[in-house]
Amino acid sequence: MPAKRPRYLPDLLCDSHVHTRFCGHATGEMEEYVQAAISHGLRKIVFLEHMEEGILTQAKTWLSEEDFDRYFVEGRRLREQYGSQIEIGLGVECGYNEGHGEALLTRLGKRQWDRIGISCHFIKLPGVPEHLNMFSKQAENIDLARRFGPERILDRYLALLHQAIRQLPGTFVCHLDAALRRVPGITLTADHYRMIDGLLRTMKEKGMALELNTSGLDMRGEPFPTRRILSMALACDIPLVLGSDAHKPADVARHFADIAGFIPSPLESCP
Repeated sequence: MPAKRPRYLPDLLCDSHVHTRFCGHATGEMEEYVQAAISHGLRKIVFLEHMEEGILTQAKTWLSEEDFDRYFVEGRRLREQYGSQIEIGLGVECGYNEGHGEALLTRLGKRQWDRIGISCHFIKLPGVPEHLNMFSKQAENIDLARRFGPERILDRYLALLHQAIRQLPGTFVCHLDAALRRVPGITLTADHYRMIDGLLRTMKEKGMALELNTSGLDMRGEPFPTRRILSMALACDIPLVLGSDAHKPADVARHFADIAGFIPSPLESCP
């Protein structure tokens, strides 16, 4: 009998965060992602597509309900074709927008999701007609973040993410510290870590997991979130799930073979 995996280690044979061309900023057919997962020897792949509500921006990066209809049709077809080789999950990355939580709850309740990832990509800034995409690499978004102050924006981001965790029925939290990831020189303050501690405790109360997102290795040499935050999560006995955040088939399971070296051993339990 194979040795039982320690609770704090994520399942290295499951990629829990994969996108599709339906979001408008990923390439490749869903079938190509499934084939890539099989080639990596994964036992499971979970598509996790973007849902947003009430976001004001010219660049749409999420699915409409009609898109989700097509997403489920194709996902079910792939389950029939590849079900003997790999398990295929159909999930959602639900982006939080303050004041639109009820609308998101209504939409989430209309479908059977295998997993619900919670995130917050957009924030409304005073005097700015459109939402700021905190995850964007576009120069105008980076300049806007610098103008308003990254520290203040991260304060607001963490507060909104905590609201989302309280209000939405999430399975896990996505890329917790990836906001403003494209802004050079970003660092978290002591106040930010206190906010993260409270957020993690709410996750623990709700039975949510924390995503270990390997896309960070390509951007900053370590996953999202950092080792310090992972230690905080493991001290609270919060389980980890592994996600590549693949936006093209070649990125499925990226860096999974190396990720164990970035996971600290659990230090203590939450009081």
